[in-house]
Formats: sequence, C-alpha cells, structure tokens
Amino acid sequence: MPKIPLSWLAESVDLVPGSSPEDVAAALARVGLEEEGLYGPPVKGPLVVGRVLSLVKEAQSNGKTINYCRVDVGEFNDPAGPDGLVRGHKPDHQETFPPSRGIVCGAHNFVEGDYVVVVLPGAELPGPFPISGRKTYGHWSDGMICSARELGLGEDHTGIIVLTEMGFAAADLSPGQDAIALLGLDESTIEINVTPDRGYSFAIRGVAREYAHATGQTFRDPAAIDVSGAPGAGFGVEIEDQAPVRGTVGCDRFVARIVRGFDPTAASPAWMKARLEAAGMRSISLAVDVTNYVMLELGQPLHAYDLARVSEPIVVRRARPAESIVTLDDVTRVLHGEDLVIADSQGGRGERAIGIAGVMGGALTEVSDATTEVLLEGAHFDPISIARTARRHRLGSEASRRFERAVDTSLPPVAVERAARLLVEHGGGVIEDVYTDVNNVAAIEPIEMDVDFPARIVGVPYTAEQVIDALEQVGCEVERDGEVLVVTRPTWRADLVAPINLVEEVARLQGLEALPSVLPVAPPGRGYTHSQIARKSVARSLAEAGLTQVLTYPFISEARLDEVLLPAYDQRRDVIRLANPLSAEQPLLRTALLQTLVDAVRVNLGRGAQDVAVYETGRAYLGRLVGAVPATYSGGSITPDDVEALNKAIPGQVRRVAGIMTGNRVAAGWNGHATAWDWTDALAMVERVERACGVVLEVSPDAGERFSTSPFHPGRVAIYRLEGQIVGGAGELHPKVCENLGLPARTVAFELLLDPMIAVSEGVLVTASPVSQQVLAKEDFAFVVDAAVPAGALVEAVLAAGEGVVEDARVFDVYSGPQVGEGKKSLAINVRMRAFDHTLTAEEVLEVRRAIIAAAGEKCGAVLR
Repeated sequence: MPKIPLSWLAESVDLVPGSSPEDVAAALARVGLEEEGLYGPPVKGPLVVGRVLSLVKEAQSNGKTINYCRVDVGEFNDPAGPDGLVRGHKPDHQETFPPSRGIVCGAHNFVEGDYVVVVLPGAELPGPFPISGRKTYGHWSDGMICSARELGLGEDHTGIIVLTEMGFAAADLSPGQDAIALLGLDESTIEINVTPDRGYSFAIRGVAREYAHATGQTFRDPAAIDVSGAPGAGFGVEIEDQAPVRGTVGCDRFVARIVRGFDPTAASPAWMKARLEAAGMRSISLAVDVTNYVMLELGQPLHAYDLARVSEPIVVRRARPAESIVTLDDVTRVLHGEDLVIADSQGGRGERAIGIAGVMGGALTEVSDATTEVLLEGAHFDPISIARTARRHRLGSEASRRFERAVDTSLPPVAVERAARLLVEHGGGVIEDVYTDVNNVAAIEPIEMDVDFPARIVGVPYTAEQVIDALEQVGCEVERDGEVLVVTRPTWRADLVAPINLVEEVARLQGLEALPSVLPVAPPGRGYTHSQIARKSVARSLAEAGLTQVLTYPFISEARLDEVLLPAYDQRRDVIRLANPLSAEQPLLRTALLQTLVDAVRVNLGRGAQDVAVYETGRAYLGRLVGAVPATYSGGSITPDDVEALNKAIPGQVRRVAGIMTGNRVAAGWNGHATAWDWTDALAMVERVERACGVVLEVSPDAGERFSTSPFHPGRVAIYRLEGQIVGGAGELHPKVCENLGLPARTVAFELLLDPMIAVSEGVLVTASPVSQQVLAKEDFAFVVDAAVPAGALVEAVLAAGEGVVEDARVFDVYSGPQVGEGKKSLAINVRMRAFDHTLTAEEVLEVRRAIIAAAGEKCGAVLR
C-alpha cells in the first residue's frame, strides 16, 4: 500500500488550512481511499546542526580509537563563564573553548569545521531511542553526533552525516539550526489502501486529484510539463509483440531517451532521499532514486540503463523456450513463454534479454558508479501480462504493482522528461533533443449512458448537471445527445469501461455519505419454505436422538476413496478436482458426507472422547453432473434460459444428511450396564429422517449391480430406495474401513439424500392423527419365511393388509433353528389394531387377522407357524 508524505502531497494540491493528518485521511476516505495507517515524524527534538570546533583522537585500552569533540550547537550550547570553561561539570581538558558541547564519537569520517547533525539530551530517535547525557570513555558526552541509520534516513552506519557532503551548502547552514526540518524528518505520512481498479492512486498525482475531489481544493497536475525536443530517430526500439497472447498485446507504447555526460558520483539531494524514505523506499544512487521518485510522483514506472552496455535496437518480445535472465536482485530466472521481455541486440537483433518487462530489470545493463550515459525507458504494458509474470516468478515489485493495475498511457514521454530534467539538475549532463516514442495505443471507445441511469441505480434523484459535473471532475469528456450522455474516459482511468462504472463515480463525487439509509420492506407471510422446514425437522430429530451436529470442510485426499473401499465402478469415484486447492494434500471435493465426517469423529476420539455420535447436513459433489459452461450473454438482463444453462453447468451437489456413532449409546451406571451403538441404531436414525421428511423408504440389503454397499459391512447394511432410486444406506461400517480410518470396531453410520425425499413430500398435506378413544386390540403372529426376506418387507405387508385398522406392527422376536428348517427364520410380530369410531368386534379382528396372513403369504411367502 502506498505511503503519501503530506509535504509532497501539498505540492500538487492545496491542503485545507490547519488540516491534521487525520483530517487529510478522512477527506480521502470520503472518496474511497481508505486509510491504513498514520505515521508521524520519526524524530523528536532537539535535533540540530552542529559545527565541529575541535576533534581529539584518543586510543582506548580495548584497541578502539574514539574522538572527543567540541561541537558548536548555537543557542543549545552549554553556558560558559568568562574563562571559557564549560559550567556544570568538571572540564575534560585544561584549554578553553568557545560556548559548545562536549561529545564522544566513534566515527572518523569528519574533521574540524564540518557541519554535522547533533541530537541533544531529551530527544528521541527512531526505535524509540531516548537520548541523555552520560559519562563514557572518561568524558561527559552531552549528546550524540548522528549517522544516517540512527535517524532512519538509510542503512549507512559506517560514518556520521556530514551535511556538506549531502549537498547542503555551508553558507546555508548555521549552528543550532533545526535539523529536523532541514532533513525532512518532520514529515507526516498517510498509508492508504488502493483497490485494484484505482491504480492511479499509487502516485502523488492520483491521490492529490482525489483530495481535490473530496475538498474542492485546487489541484496542480505534476504531469503538466512540456516535453522538450521531438520524437524521431532516437535510440532504436522495436515492438515485436504484435500477436495477442490470450487476447492482449503486451506493449503498446515505448519511450526511450538518452542523457549524456552524467556524473555517476553525484549524490541524490537530501530532500529526495527523505521523501523516498518516507514513502517506504531506500535511496540507492541518483539515477535509481530519480526513476523511483518520478514513479511515486506520477505513477509511471521507469527504468534506467547504462547506455554503454545496451546494443541498439531494443526489442520488446515474448520470452523464448528455456531463456533465462539474471535480474537486479542477482537471481537467475528461467522465463516462461508468456513473459514479456526487453531485449537488446548484442549477438543479434533482440537476442539478449536485459529485463523482465514491467517487473524488474536485468543485472547486465544496470547503472553503476561508472555510468556517464543513461538511457531512460518509459513504457506502457498490458496489466494482465505483467500480473501473470509477477505471480509466476513470485517477483512483486513497485513497478509490477502499478502496471498490473493499469498505468496512464499518456505518461511515458512526460515521466521520462521529468526524470531526465532531475538527472541533469543534480548530476549534470545534456538531454538529447530527439527521443524515441513508439506509440500503438488504441483509441478510447466512448461509453453511452442514459442521463438518468445513475439516479435509477443509486436511488438518489441526481440531476443531469450533477451527473455531468461529477464525470468531468474525474477527467471525462462528456457530450449530451438528448437523454443520452456520450462519455470518453481519461487516459488514467482504464477502469471506466461500462455505464455502471460511471455510476460509481457519480455517487462517489456527489458524496457517499449523502446516500439515504432505507431499510427494505420484507414481504409478509412467506415464512419458511417446505425444504427449510423439512431440513430443520431432520436436524432437530437427530439432535433429540442424542447426536451432535458438526460442520466439516468438503475437501478430501485422493487416498480417501480407497480408504472407504469404493470400487472402480462406483459413481462416487467421479470426483471434482479443484484448480487451486487450499491444501495440496486435499485437492478433491467429497462425493459423500461420510468421507469428511469421519475426520470429525477422529478428532474427538484423539482428544479423549470415547462415546461419539455426530451428524452433518450438507452437500457432496459429483463430477458426472457437470455440464458445459454456457457462452457469456451479450448484454442486458440475464434470461431464464441463461439461469437454466448455468445451473446445468454446476456440479451435482444434492443435499445430504449423514451420521456416525461409536462407543456407547447408554453409559454404564449403578442401574445397569452400558449399551453400545449398533447397526440397528443407525437404521433407527434413518426412520427418524423418514418421519421428519414425511416419506416412507423401501428397505433392502442389496445395492444392486451398479452400486456398492461401501463403506458399510455387506452383511449389516440396509439400502434405502425412494420410488425405485437408491437414496442412501445405513448400518455397520466395514471392518477394513474402520481400520483404514482409525475408527473403533463396530462403528455404525448412515447417509441419505435429503433433496429427493423433500421433493417427494412437497405439497403433501401433513396432518396430525387424532387420538382415538376406542379400545385397542392386539394380536401376535409368528411367520416362517426364507432367511433372505427382510423383516421390514413383512412388516410393510402386515400394515398394508390392515386397511387403516392396523395402527402399528413391530417385530419382537427372530428365531432360526432346526424347528423352522434350514434356510428359514421365524419372525414374531406384534400387531396393534383400533378403529377410529367404534370398538372392533371379534369378527372384525378375525377378518383383519385372515387378511394379514394372506398378505404375508402372498408378498413374502410367509407361513403362519
């Protein structure tokens, strides 16, 4: 996020008189530039200019040599008596001095008469590091002579600051002068958050313009300078990248200009260094500092080449296979075929890559302390291309951050001119009159918008004059044709591509705080949908049964499908692979809830829980239901056909409910033994889900040829169908699955598809059964059936035969043995019968009994025992 020094900002816009940094931040926030931080001056005074009166070198016993200095600090000197001796402490030397302070310093890069920076007792340096007088090396040191690093001006700590070497004239310096203002250490800085569509705000120029919008203050465009000379046959530049890559041309403008006779030893001025440091960049050399300074000021990244190391012409092209480059950070990087590179013609036209365009320059052509001729580059690159390159190489730079947010296409010649002038001003030399400007920038397409469109979208009655005024403030050219506005965006606002973008500008400049707060009126009487009611009923029913609801992430590893023993033909093998998974170890989306619910059980078991019963309602995803993504609609409102096509392209994600139970259902106590969860409890949970959804499922032990019973034990599983389609299963997990997943033996589970059950019960009126006052009749039956006949099938046959008289039928005993024959079993069923309006007679009970026996024999081959 950019840091904006307020003194620098004030050069391009008049700050409201008396504004504090907080006031400036509040004004910027009103137009959408949110404050990230406020930073005050890093040094608290007194920090003053001092003149070294004397310097005595003293060797110490530890082998170190120190300097004992007398420094004139003007009005901050110690008062001296007539004899010239310093008052307040015993003098360290017998000779007398003019009024001054005694300071011990370990640096040796200064001499008597030099002007230095002195921090006095009571001050505070960055750190914070409070300063006080102290006894050291046998002297009283009444302050400290400062280095650049101690003041936060750089990393140099080898010697102290000599002001004349920093570019300050001795005639402009005086002892006791405020060094905080002199060095720009009184700077207040605002750090702002810039959204991707507001890249122009990465520069002083853009922020100043926004502050002017917020306050009405006068804006002075720092880019409003005349470009000297004329474009022509300057340094040769060719843009080879004319064939679009993924629909974009990598470079559409390239400006190159030469400065000759530059002094490579010239230092950057102190004010420039201070501003760069305040903006978060370190000073390197004059040539590099100038390019960084102009980038921060105007928003146009620049690059400086040592002209002696560059072979003409420069060629802008895409990288070649296996091509590599050593960048300015001394890292060798292998380039990708989509990377845009700057190449020179050493070894052949465009043969040698000398920079990754828009990201970082190459080490082979960087400016050095021997550079006397500088080639300045200012170009415009495609944002998408630069963003992909920076991320591909993990090489985010100040330049790439600006290019990937779009840079003003009109800036390259202006920014190069500004940089060239600064180089000549502070490093000497001459700017060549003729420069290169390869300009292939496409014309800006105007945007048509109804004049009342902002009012319709925002809900505020903006007048046509307000709309036009707001758009002209941001730099747009607006022509009105009746009730239609034809708007041409400025070159620095590449984000304005549609009428809705213009609406945002109107609302922003007219004042977001002026938008009325209107609560929407909720339509009455709708309540929950049938699906919501059913899902809430399912969740409540399972919670009442003792299960705890959990939520799990829908991501699984590739090994999970093998761990739950899914065969190759099972449709749950048709997984969806994530393009950018949160974890490389879990790149797939689950195809069943049980695949992730087991992780919640394992976590609880690992934390010492012994009895765990959890359930989850959610979605699983099947790749087989993924359709072709429809083409983007041409414009206007989205149609029902578009919605249907998009829905068909969504992966299958039917709502499901699943549960896992392990350990004991009833804990051991004084009144009885523990009761473990078993497979019948899983079936009981399914019955609860059935009742909550208002459906009756068909039960069988077999999943058929196309489906497997995994992850359940094949002999202790119930498969459930609805209208002939499998909707889930319940029972005991396969022993191998328990072993693979680290679950206790005999863990039981269930999983059902909720959406089909809810859909079947949609529109069915569910009413409460009235309580009958009639006498209940009971009958017990013992039927002998084949061992393969499910008990549930026999119960269903009994209930159907009752013709509304049978209230309930339950199996209370199962027997198999010699008395019923091999391959047979005996099912004892208790049947409860009752009529609603009268007491059943013996004849009516007998008639129902005969019907039950006949139905059991017909449907299940049952014989009354």
